[in-house]
Amino acid sequence: MQQTAEGTADVTVRNLEALYGNDLSAIDVAAEQRAHDGVDRVVYMFPVHWINLTPMLKAYLNQVWAYGWAFGPEGKALRGKQMQVVVSAGAAEHTYSAEGLVRSSIEEVLTPMKACALYVGMEYLPPLAFYAAMGAEGEKLQGFRDSLSGVLAREAA
Repeated sequence: MQQTAEGTADVTVRNLEALYGNDLSAIDVAAEQRAHDGVDRVVYMFPVHWINLTPMLKAYLNQVWAYGWAFGPEGKALRGKQMQVVVSAGAAEHTYSAEGLVRSSIEEVLTPMKACALYVGMEYLPPLAFYAAMGAEGEKLQGFRDSLSGVLAREAA
């Protein structure tokens, strides 16, 4: 999926694990804040990690979305930008339903991202989810790529 994003015009990819490894304290807060300059839409793409954000993404939000930058009396850095969440899940779509194992939709699982976006004045867009993604190949993987390309192309436009 990262290759699909990297191959899309006017899309910049910042892979947190590639930049900082697994060191949650290594995040270059100033660089990450600058990466938001001049963009209208921010895409957070990650695998659902035990029905939650990845540890790196949570650390990123804790550190980068600082008081005074993202929220608070002066915090307007993200206000008016759009947030698009793209997730992959190892489980089938049914797992993320009222009848499924977690008895919650993927939208409900992503409520913290929605709440964060709204809290800092962003517009939260409907998430794009890829289910049963672990080991996906062939037509299924190409379908994921095509869907992601469509979302990113709309963003770059």
